[in-house]
Amino acid sequence: MLLTNIETVPGKKIVEHFGLVQGSTIRAKHVGRDIMASLKNIVGGELKGYTQLMMESRKEATERMVKEAEQLGANAVVNIRYATSSVTQGAAELFAYGTAVRIE
Repeated sequence: MLLTNIETVPGKKIVEHFGLVQGSTIRAKHVGRDIMASLKNIVGGELKGYTQLMMESRKEATERMVKEAEQLGANAVVNIRYATSSVTQGAAELFAYGTAVRIE
């Protein structure tokens, strides 16, 4: 499966268009990560626990989007975008979406 954030694949021709595919995950913060984040807010620096949480969330949302594209018969997803939104205090959704296509 070829994934790209541009509208076409250079050197390839889109021969079939399947439409929008998407994947999402909603994750809650971990109490241990919150404690460490609070300490980091005092001294500064990267919140590594949250960075890891976002990386895992992006991966899971992307995998779900790819699975949907494969079920449609696509071999590529173009114009991929990511978005986040707060669902409730302490939980957020990470949403991946793109256009499923067949390229040759």
